Amino acid sequence: MYNAKPHQEHDLARLHQQMCDTRLAVLVSHGENGLLATHLPVLLDTAQGEYGTVYAHLARANPQWRDLEQGGEALLVFPGADAYVSPSYYPSKTENPRVVPTWNYLAVHAYGAVQVIHDAPRLLAIVSRLSDWHEQDRAKPWKVSDAPSDYIDGMLRAIVGLRMPIARLQGARKLSQNRSAQDIAGVRDGLASSSDYLDNQLAAHMRPL
Repeated sequence: MYNAKPHQEHDLARLHQQMCDTRLAVLVSHGENGLLATHLPVLLDTAQGEYGTVYAHLARANPQWRDLEQGGEALLVFPGADAYVSPSYYPSKTENPRVVPTWNYLAVHAYGAVQVIHDAPRLLAIVSRLSDWHEQDRAKPWKVSDAPSDYIDGMLRAIVGLRMPIARLQGARKLSQNRSAQDIAGVRDGLASSSDYLDNQLAAHMRPL
């Protein structure tokens, strides 16, 4: 992705945190079926590889896995908070009206080759870990083992697993870094006082920069 230098994020822990916070990533690939994208939950294992390894699964009916199986690089997009930034947020506007709107946002792009997994034991491990991750904060977490084994066996036959060791990571953290401290504070306060909770989410990331 195009990412101006002031907005580049290189802190691996912060990149990993955003990836874990993203509930639905976008898997993009290109092959015989053209350009394909699938929205899917993923699990990041930070202990595997230099940048971590991502696990997920696709419906077997989804043709994208066949392209992935042919090799080549795939892209996982992890969108974060975003917000429209009005020029009215800038205190400096009163002295210099040469300002225009912009957009602040967070994003992480992960690249790598994807291994397609078909065998049931590894598929079961992937869906179990994914479920455990998303159930962990519930008072009574549901587990895959709570469902009948024959039912789970049938569901596993309808999916394929994905394993993507991350070869490179790009992070964007566009938070008005090109503005003065006064203008940054104006953007942060303006978004924090907005009635839109998505604006509030972005403002929270501006404390501190």
